[in-house]
Amino acid sequence: MGTSNRGRRHSGSKRGARKGLRRSKTIAMRRLTKEERAEAAAILAEIDALRPATREDCRTSERPCPYISCKYHLYLDVNPETGSIKINFPDLDVWEMSETCALDVADRGGITLEEVGELLNLTRERIRQVEVHGLEKLRFGYEEPPEGEEEPEGT
Repeated sequence: MGTSNRGRRHSGSKRGARKGLRRSKTIAMRRLTKEERAEAAAILAEIDALRPATREDCRTSERPCPYISCKYHLYLDVNPETGSIKINFPDLDVWEMSETCALDVADRGGITLEEVGELLNLTRERIRQVEVHGLEKLRFGYEEPPEGEEEPEGT
């Protein structure tokens, strides 16, 4: 009697299994102790003094970029509403990343959805959805929705 894979669920996504990537990891601020938050604030204050002040300073500084708290850094994202931290590449250290700065990628010009997905550890489809949502926000920000239509929720 042979074994069948039918009906079994796999713990990893196809993309993760195929490319060896792990899903991003989110750390909720409420789970950090007061001491951990104070330590992070002290470190950030120290680093802010060293951080480049302008894009030109940043463009000529070392790569991979060591300033992961920068909002343009690709290693992690911080939710401004909750303060939670999403580590995009939990299996990599910053110096192992091929790209670390979203501004450097933008300076090179347009790239494909697949390339954006690889940089952000997201699927091509999720990148497409975010792109459509962003374009809708821009469109409704500059013009009124057609008569009888409401602006999409969540914008």
